[in-house]
Amino acid sequence: MSTTELPVFKHVELNPAWLDRLHEDIIEPDLPIIDPHHHLWERDGGYLLDDLLADTGSGHNITATVYVQCGYAYRHDGPEAFKPVGETEFVASVANEAARRGVKTRVCAGIVGYADLTLGDEVDAVLQAHVDAGGGRFRSVRHIVARHESFQASLLTPPPLFLMNDATFRRGVGRLGAFNLCFDAWLYHTQIKELANLARAFPELPIVMNHLGGPLGVGPYQGRRDEVFREWLAAIDELAQCPNAYVKLGGLAMAIAGFEFHREPLPPSSGELANAWRPYMDACIERFGAERCMFETNSPVDKGMCSYPVMWNAYKRIASGASASEKAALFHDTATRVYKLGH
Repeated sequence: MSTTELPVFKHVELNPAWLDRLHEDIIEPDLPIIDPHHHLWERDGGYLLDDLLADTGSGHNITATVYVQCGYAYRHDGPEAFKPVGETEFVASVANEAARRGVKTRVCAGIVGYADLTLGDEVDAVLQAHVDAGGGRFRSVRHIVARHESFQASLLTPPPLFLMNDATFRRGVGRLGAFNLCFDAWLYHTQIKELANLARAFPELPIVMNHLGGPLGVGPYQGRRDEVFREWLAAIDELAQCPNAYVKLGGLAMAIAGFEFHREPLPPSSGELANAWRPYMDACIERFGAERCMFETNSPVDKGMCSYPVMWNAYKRIASGASASEKAALFHDTATRVYKLGH
Protein backbone atom coordinates (compact mmCIF):
# COMPACT_ATOMS: atom_id res chain seq x y z
CA MET A 1 0.00 0.00 0.00
CA SER A 2 1.44 3.44 -0.93
CA THR A 3 1.64 6.23 1.64
CA THR A 4 -1.15 8.08 -0.18
CA GLU A 5 -3.51 5.16 0.52
CA LEU A 6 -2.74 4.81 4.23
CA PRO A 7 -5.19 6.08 6.87
CA VAL A 8 -4.07 9.43 8.27
CA PHE A 9 -4.26 10.39 11.96
CA LYS A 10 -4.28 14.18 12.18
CA HIS A 11 -3.49 16.34 15.18
CA VAL A 12 -6.43 17.18 17.43
CA GLU A 13 -7.89 20.54 16.43
CA LEU A 14 -7.21 23.31 18.94
CA ASN A 15 -10.37 24.55 20.69
CA PRO A 16 -9.55 27.57 22.91
CA ALA A 17 -13.14 27.94 24.14
CA TRP A 18 -13.11 24.34 25.38
CA LEU A 19 -9.72 24.77 27.07
CA ASP A 20 -11.02 27.89 28.79
CA ARG A 21 -13.60 25.82 30.69
CA LEU A 22 -10.93 24.67 33.16
CA HIS A 23 -8.52 26.80 35.16
CA GLU A 24 -6.17 25.76 37.97
CA ASP A 25 -3.97 27.51 40.48
CA ILE A 26 -0.34 27.27 39.44
CA ILE A 27 1.71 24.70 41.35
CA GLU A 28 5.19 25.88 42.41
CA PRO A 29 5.00 29.08 40.36
CA ASP A 30 8.62 30.05 41.04
CA LEU A 31 10.19 26.83 39.73
CA PRO A 32 12.41 27.77 36.74
CA ILE A 33 11.31 25.98 33.57
CA ILE A 34 12.71 25.65 30.08
CA ASP A 35 10.19 24.47 27.52
CA PRO A 36 12.46 22.47 25.20
CA HIS A 37 9.91 21.66 22.52
CA HIS A 38 7.39 23.93 20.85
CA HIS A 39 6.52 25.01 17.33
CA LEU A 40 5.39 28.16 15.53
CA TRP A 41 3.16 28.20 12.47
CA GLU A 42 0.18 29.84 10.76
CA ARG A 43 -1.91 26.75 10.01
CA ASP A 44 -4.95 25.70 12.03
CA GLY A 45 -5.58 29.12 13.48
CA GLY A 46 -1.92 29.91 13.94
CA TYR A 47 0.55 29.75 16.79
CA LEU A 48 3.03 32.60 16.57
CA LEU A 49 4.92 34.81 18.99
CA ASP A 50 1.94 36.41 20.73
CA ASP A 51 0.30 33.00 21.18
CA LEU A 52 3.50 31.55 22.63
CA LEU A 53 3.92 34.51 24.97
CA ALA A 54 0.34 34.10 26.18
CA ASP A 55 1.25 30.55 27.16
CA THR A 56 4.65 31.26 28.70
CA GLY A 57 3.07 34.14 30.61
CA SER A 58 0.15 32.10 31.96
CA GLY A 59 1.61 31.58 35.43
CA HIS A 60 4.58 29.21 35.33
CA ASN A 61 8.15 30.54 35.43
CA ILE A 62 9.17 29.81 31.83
CA THR A 63 12.70 31.18 31.57
CA ALA A 64 13.48 30.01 28.00
CA THR A 65 12.13 27.93 25.14
CA VAL A 66 13.51 25.75 22.36
CA TYR A 67 11.87 25.83 18.94
CA VAL A 68 11.61 22.55 17.04
CA GLN A 69 11.22 22.25 13.29
CA CYS A 70 7.81 21.76 11.75
CA GLY A 71 8.36 22.59 8.10
CA TYR A 72 7.31 26.25 8.43
CA ALA A 73 8.65 29.35 6.65
CA TYR A 74 10.88 27.52 4.19
CA ARG A 75 12.57 29.56 1.49
CA HIS A 76 10.55 29.69 -1.72
CA ASP A 77 13.51 29.68 -4.08
CA GLY A 78 17.09 28.56 -4.30
CA PRO A 79 18.50 25.04 -3.99
CA GLU A 80 16.07 22.52 -2.49
CA ALA A 81 18.47 21.43 0.25
CA PHE A 82 18.73 25.00 1.56
CA LYS A 83 15.02 25.81 1.65
CA PRO A 84 14.63 24.61 5.30
CA VAL A 85 17.16 27.28 6.33
CA GLY A 86 14.29 29.72 5.91
CA GLU A 87 12.68 28.21 9.00
CA THR A 88 15.77 28.98 11.07
CA GLU A 89 15.88 32.50 9.66
CA PHE A 90 12.25 33.04 10.63
CA VAL A 91 12.69 31.66 14.15
CA ALA A 92 15.78 33.78 14.75
CA SER A 93 13.73 36.85 13.78
CA VAL A 94 11.04 35.82 16.28
CA ALA A 95 13.66 35.44 19.00
CA ASN A 96 15.02 38.88 18.19
CA GLU A 97 11.53 40.41 18.28
CA ALA A 98 10.84 38.85 21.70
CA ALA A 99 14.14 40.21 22.99
CA ARG A 100 13.30 43.65 21.57
CA ARG A 101 10.03 43.61 23.50
CA GLY A 102 11.92 42.83 26.70
CA VAL A 103 9.84 39.79 27.69
CA LYS A 104 11.20 37.73 30.58
CA THR A 105 11.26 34.45 28.65
CA ARG A 106 14.18 33.88 26.30
CA VAL A 107 11.99 32.85 23.41
CA CYS A 108 13.58 30.38 20.98
CA ALA A 109 16.86 30.50 22.87
CA GLY A 110 17.62 27.24 21.07
CA ILE A 111 16.59 26.24 17.56
CA VAL A 112 16.15 22.69 16.26
CA GLY A 113 15.95 22.77 12.47
CA TYR A 114 15.70 20.37 9.60
CA ALA A 115 18.48 19.33 7.26
CA ASP A 116 18.19 16.39 4.90
CA LEU A 117 20.67 13.97 6.42
CA THR A 118 20.35 11.68 3.42
CA LEU A 119 22.69 14.17 1.73
CA GLY A 120 25.42 12.37 3.64
CA ASP A 121 28.71 14.27 3.67
CA GLU A 122 27.19 16.96 1.44
CA VAL A 123 24.97 18.14 4.30
CA ASP A 124 27.85 20.22 5.69
CA ALA A 125 26.97 23.31 3.66
CA VAL A 126 23.35 23.16 4.81
CA LEU A 127 24.36 22.77 8.46
CA GLN A 128 26.67 25.76 8.18
CA ALA A 129 23.86 27.80 6.63
CA HIS A 130 21.59 26.93 9.59
CA VAL A 131 24.31 27.87 12.07
CA ASP A 132 24.83 31.21 10.32
CA ALA A 133 21.08 31.90 10.11
CA GLY A 134 20.47 31.02 13.75
CA GLY A 135 22.48 33.89 15.18
CA GLY A 136 24.09 31.68 17.83
CA ARG A 137 20.89 29.75 18.60
CA PHE A 138 21.04 26.74 16.26
CA ARG A 139 21.52 23.63 18.37
CA SER A 140 20.16 20.48 16.75
CA VAL A 141 18.77 18.82 13.64
CA ARG A 142 15.52 16.90 13.57
CA HIS A 143 15.10 14.68 10.55
CA ILE A 144 11.79 12.97 11.29
CA VAL A 145 12.03 9.18 11.04
CA ALA A 146 8.54 8.35 12.41
CA ARG A 147 7.02 5.83 10.04
CA HIS A 148 4.68 2.89 10.30
CA GLU A 149 3.54 0.64 7.49
CA SER A 150 -0.11 0.71 8.64
CA PHE A 151 -0.86 4.43 8.88
CA GLN A 152 0.39 7.96 8.41
CA ALA A 153 0.41 10.64 11.09
CA SER A 154 2.93 13.31 10.19
CA LEU A 155 1.92 16.55 8.51
CA LEU A 156 5.19 16.31 6.60
CA THR A 157 6.25 13.84 3.93
CA PRO A 158 6.51 10.34 5.46
CA PRO A 159 10.13 9.15 5.61
CA PRO A 160 11.20 5.77 4.25
CA LEU A 161 10.96 2.75 6.51
CA PHE A 162 14.19 1.87 8.35
CA LEU A 163 15.77 5.22 7.50
CA MET A 164 18.02 5.11 10.58
CA ASN A 165 19.74 2.04 9.14
CA ASP A 166 20.54 3.71 5.82
CA ALA A 167 24.28 4.18 5.28
CA THR A 168 24.00 7.59 3.58
CA PHE A 169 21.63 8.88 6.27
CA ARG A 170 24.13 7.74 8.87
CA ARG A 171 26.91 9.63 7.14
CA GLY A 172 24.75 12.73 7.46
CA VAL A 173 24.16 12.01 11.15
CA GLY A 174 27.90 11.63 11.55
CA ARG A 175 28.46 15.20 10.34
CA LEU A 176 26.44 16.77 13.18
CA GLY A 177 29.27 16.48 15.69
CA ALA A 178 31.56 18.61 13.54
CA PHE A 179 29.11 21.48 14.03
CA ASN A 180 28.58 20.79 17.75
CA LEU A 181 24.97 19.81 17.10
CA CYS A 182 22.58 17.19 18.51
CA PHE A 183 20.20 14.87 16.72
CA ASP A 184 16.52 15.14 17.68
CA ALA A 185 14.57 11.97 16.90
CA TRP A 186 10.82 11.80 16.37
CA LEU A 187 9.78 8.20 15.90
CA TYR A 188 7.29 5.59 17.11
CA HIS A 189 7.80 3.03 19.84
CA THR A 190 8.24 0.35 17.17
CA GLN A 191 11.44 2.15 16.08
CA ILE A 192 13.13 2.81 19.43
CA LYS A 193 15.46 -0.17 19.09
CA GLU A 194 16.59 1.22 15.72
CA LEU A 195 17.38 4.47 17.51
CA ALA A 196 19.37 2.59 20.13
CA ASN A 197 21.40 1.04 17.34
CA LEU A 198 22.03 4.51 15.91
CA ALA A 199 23.03 5.82 19.34
CA ARG A 200 25.56 3.02 19.74
CA ALA A 201 27.00 3.84 16.32
CA PHE A 202 27.58 7.49 17.34
CA PRO A 203 28.41 7.34 21.07
CA GLU A 204 29.70 10.93 21.20
CA LEU A 205 26.59 12.44 19.59
CA PRO A 206 23.79 13.63 21.92
CA ILE A 207 20.55 12.07 20.69
CA VAL A 208 17.26 13.45 22.01
CA MET A 209 14.25 11.17 21.64
CA ASN A 210 11.13 13.31 21.33
CA HIS A 211 7.72 12.58 22.86
CA LEU A 212 8.71 9.56 24.96
CA GLY A 213 9.42 7.61 21.79
CA GLY A 214 5.87 7.75 20.49
CA PRO A 215 3.98 4.92 22.25
CA LEU A 216 1.15 4.26 19.81
CA GLY A 217 -2.53 3.90 20.59
CA VAL A 218 -4.12 4.10 17.15
CA GLY A 219 -4.49 1.85 14.12
CA PRO A 220 -3.41 -1.71 14.97
CA TYR A 221 -2.51 -0.55 18.51
CA GLN A 222 -5.92 0.82 19.48
CA GLY A 223 -7.22 -0.85 22.64
CA ARG A 224 -3.87 -2.54 23.34
CA ARG A 225 -2.38 -0.01 25.76
CA ASP A 226 -1.00 -2.54 28.25
CA GLU A 227 0.61 -4.63 25.53
CA VAL A 228 2.08 -1.54 23.86
CA PHE A 229 3.42 -0.33 27.18
CA ARG A 230 5.31 -3.59 27.68
CA GLU A 231 6.77 -3.40 24.16
CA TRP A 232 7.65 0.27 24.63
CA LEU A 233 9.27 -0.42 28.01
CA ALA A 234 11.48 -3.18 26.60
CA ALA A 235 12.73 -0.78 23.94
CA ILE A 236 13.22 1.99 26.50
CA ASP A 237 15.35 -0.38 28.58
CA GLU A 238 17.64 -0.88 25.59
CA LEU A 239 17.92 2.80 24.69
CA ALA A 240 18.61 3.78 28.31
CA GLN A 241 21.85 1.79 28.12
CA CYS A 242 23.18 4.42 25.69
CA PRO A 243 24.63 7.27 27.79
CA ASN A 244 24.32 9.72 24.89
CA ALA A 245 20.53 9.24 24.67
CA TYR A 246 18.10 11.72 26.23
CA VAL A 247 14.29 11.76 26.45
CA LYS A 248 11.70 14.49 26.15
CA LEU A 249 8.82 13.73 28.49
CA GLY A 250 5.65 14.78 26.69
CA GLY A 251 3.74 14.34 23.48
CA LEU A 252 1.13 12.01 24.96
CA ALA A 253 -1.62 14.50 24.11
CA MET A 254 -1.07 13.80 20.40
CA ALA A 255 -3.81 11.81 18.69
CA ILE A 256 -1.49 8.89 17.89
CA ALA A 257 -1.01 8.12 21.59
CA GLY A 258 -4.66 7.09 21.75
CA PHE A 259 -5.78 9.22 24.71
CA GLU A 260 -9.09 10.95 24.04
CA PHE A 261 -9.36 13.74 26.60
CA HIS A 262 -10.53 16.07 23.83
CA ARG A 263 -13.80 14.14 23.54
CA GLU A 264 -14.85 14.93 27.11
CA PRO A 265 -17.19 17.84 28.06
CA LEU A 266 -14.44 19.44 30.17
CA PRO A 267 -10.68 19.53 29.59
CA PRO A 268 -8.66 17.19 31.80
CA SER A 269 -7.32 18.41 35.12
CA SER A 270 -3.62 18.17 35.90
CA GLY A 271 -4.42 15.30 38.25
CA GLU A 272 -6.13 13.34 35.47
CA LEU A 273 -3.21 13.96 33.12
CA ALA A 274 -0.67 12.98 35.76
CA ASN A 275 -2.49 9.71 36.45
CA ALA A 276 -2.61 8.83 32.74
CA TRP A 277 0.95 9.85 31.88
CA ARG A 278 2.85 8.94 35.04
CA PRO A 279 3.67 5.31 34.11
CA TYR A 280 5.53 6.41 30.96
CA MET A 281 7.32 9.31 32.56
CA ASP A 282 8.24 7.51 35.76
CA ALA A 283 9.68 4.65 33.71
CA CYS A 284 11.90 7.01 31.74
CA ILE A 285 13.05 8.98 34.78
CA GLU A 286 13.87 5.74 36.58
CA ARG A 287 15.87 4.30 33.68
CA PHE A 288 17.56 7.37 32.21
CA GLY A 289 17.84 9.42 35.38
CA ALA A 290 16.54 12.97 35.73
CA GLU A 291 19.80 14.25 34.23
CA ARG A 292 18.82 12.73 30.87
CA CYS A 293 15.12 13.68 30.89
CA MET A 294 13.30 16.94 30.23
CA PHE A 295 9.61 17.82 30.32
CA GLU A 296 8.24 19.35 27.10
CA THR A 297 4.93 20.88 25.98
CA ASN A 298 4.93 20.17 22.24
CA SER A 299 2.78 23.28 21.88
CA PRO A 300 0.53 23.92 20.13
CA VAL A 301 -0.01 20.26 19.15
CA ASP A 302 -0.63 18.94 22.66
CA LYS A 303 -2.93 21.87 23.40
CA GLY A 304 -5.58 19.99 21.46
CA MET A 305 -6.16 17.98 24.66
CA CYS A 306 -4.98 20.21 27.53
CA SER A 307 -3.97 23.79 28.25
CA TYR A 308 -0.39 24.98 28.67
CA PRO A 309 -0.60 25.84 32.41
CA VAL A 310 -2.50 22.64 33.26
CA MET A 311 0.09 20.58 31.39
CA TRP A 312 2.93 22.03 33.49
CA ASN A 313 0.87 21.44 36.63
CA ALA A 314 0.57 17.79 35.57
CA TYR A 315 4.34 17.53 35.13
CA LYS A 316 4.88 19.06 38.55
CA ARG A 317 2.53 16.50 40.07
CA ILE A 318 4.45 13.70 38.37
CA ALA A 319 7.73 15.10 39.73
CA SER A 320 6.36 15.81 43.20
CA GLY A 321 8.42 13.06 44.83
CA ALA A 322 11.69 14.10 43.19
CA SER A 323 14.52 15.81 45.04
CA ALA A 324 15.29 19.48 44.43
CA SER A 325 18.21 18.60 42.16
CA GLU A 326 16.11 16.10 40.20
CA LYS A 327 13.37 18.67 39.71
CA ALA A 328 15.94 21.21 38.54
CA ALA A 329 17.19 18.70 35.96
CA LEU A 330 13.74 17.69 34.71
CA PHE A 331 12.41 21.20 34.33
CA HIS A 332 15.50 23.22 33.47
CA ASP A 333 19.01 21.87 33.76
CA THR A 334 18.91 18.94 31.31
CA ALA A 335 17.56 21.17 28.54
CA THR A 336 20.11 23.85 29.38
CA ARG A 337 22.98 21.38 29.13
CA VAL A 338 21.84 19.47 26.06
CA TYR A 339 20.90 22.53 24.04
CA LYS A 340 23.73 24.69 25.44
CA LEU A 341 21.41 27.49 26.46
CA GLY A 342 23.60 29.16 29.09
CA HIS A 343 22.01 31.95 31.09
